[in-house]
Amino acid sequence: MTPQETVERALALPGADDRVVIVDEGSSANLRFAGNTLTTNGVARSSQLTVISIAGAGVGVVSRAAVRPDQLADVVAAADAAARDAQPSEDARPLVDGFAQADWSAPAEPTSIEVFAAFAPALGEAFATAESSGRRLYGFAEHLVNSVFVGTSGGLRRRYDQPTGRLELNAKSPDMSRSAWAGVATKDFTDVDVAALDDTLAKRLDWAKRRIDLPAGRYETILPPTAVSDLMIYLYWSAGARDAADGRTVFAKPGGGTRVGEQLSGTPIRLFSDPRHPGVECVDFAVAHASGREQSVFDNGLPLDQTNWISGGTLANLIQTRHSAELTGLATTPQIDNLIMESPTGAGTLEDMIAATERGLLLTCLWYIREVDPQSLLLTGLTRDGVYLVENGEVVGEVNNFRFNESPVDLLGRLTQVGASEQTLPREWNDYFTRAVMPPVRVPDFNMSTVSQAN
Repeated sequence: MTPQETVERALALPGADDRVVIVDEGSSANLRFAGNTLTTNGVARSSQLTVISIAGAGVGVVSRAAVRPDQLADVVAAADAAARDAQPSEDARPLVDGFAQADWSAPAEPTSIEVFAAFAPALGEAFATAESSGRRLYGFAEHLVNSVFVGTSGGLRRRYDQPTGRLELNAKSPDMSRSAWAGVATKDFTDVDVAALDDTLAKRLDWAKRRIDLPAGRYETILPPTAVSDLMIYLYWSAGARDAADGRTVFAKPGGGTRVGEQLSGTPIRLFSDPRHPGVECVDFAVAHASGREQSVFDNGLPLDQTNWISGGTLANLIQTRHSAELTGLATTPQIDNLIMESPTGAGTLEDMIAATERGLLLTCLWYIREVDPQSLLLTGLTRDGVYLVENGEVVGEVNNFRFNESPVDLLGRLTQVGASEQTLPREWNDYFTRAVMPPVRVPDFNMSTVSQAN
């Protein structure tokens, strides 16, 4: 039974006043490697059915994996029963007006190991180069395709086929005392330059031959796009309008309301999402498997458009459902699965920033990021796989790791330089969020709160 047939049959069964049916068809392919040798590879398939039944204002949600045709009626009946027993939902709204997408009936095309046809030989060449130069490469490459199908009893039929690829590459010295990391996001691995990544890692391992111990403190710091993305993604995830209006987050206005319209940065940065942004395209309609403070099952199928979260340094929007928008009096701006940061004055590469630095630190990436205080969005975490000292425009050695304490919101107000934006892969959050375009940035006083013993 095709995903489309599953949707149609589930919607046709009697019982509820209204229904939303979501089918997620997933496939994955991966390569894993260690010590300059491919260790494993594999492919997998998955299927999940979510039935959202509506009885009056009550909602029942049942999700099941790998549902057979003979099990479909039982899943729908369970959702219907849950809806009849449920209390009225505060976010209840009419379902989104229905229309049938033109390619609704096209089959879902899974990924396969063939996605690595050009990439795998290039990886093998990088293994040989690393081996001859005394490096060890470790990491994995993964490609996913998720096809989501959403149908409602009101006639809406929408689908989206989302490819997601990522490569994480670690280089280590033979004695494991030095380590460097690089990662990229990709749609299909045809644009991944493994040799260039290996060259970058080789250069960083060479930098690390000289070790310099530094104390905790505030340092002028250059953050590459991957580190910027991890901080901005956490800011984005914390930008729920409902929580802000209830006074729970950094975006709450003292005395009530939200900080929408408030200047957050003197640098005219723009932080936005756009489902059609080149290179990071994503699903262009709302998909909600359950209701929460930042999503509503009643919004399924709602069209998504380019949305500014911060514009010209000013907080422009927060994540809103139709329900929360009515409560806050702001626009309906659902969450979108990509994030882009740029500045009209942004220019130059990471290398340009290094060359213009008299003395400062260059980060590689951040990890183990955790929230300390939601009211200020103070985060803590560790540096990883290379922190380097820059003097007179050149990297002169690797320094010890640090624990940092910083708020990404406060950080935006202290930027002294923003570079040109590029597609990047978050290090900490790439299990959940891969579509990011970020610039390198300079901060005059990044808070390295304590020295970390982590290698």
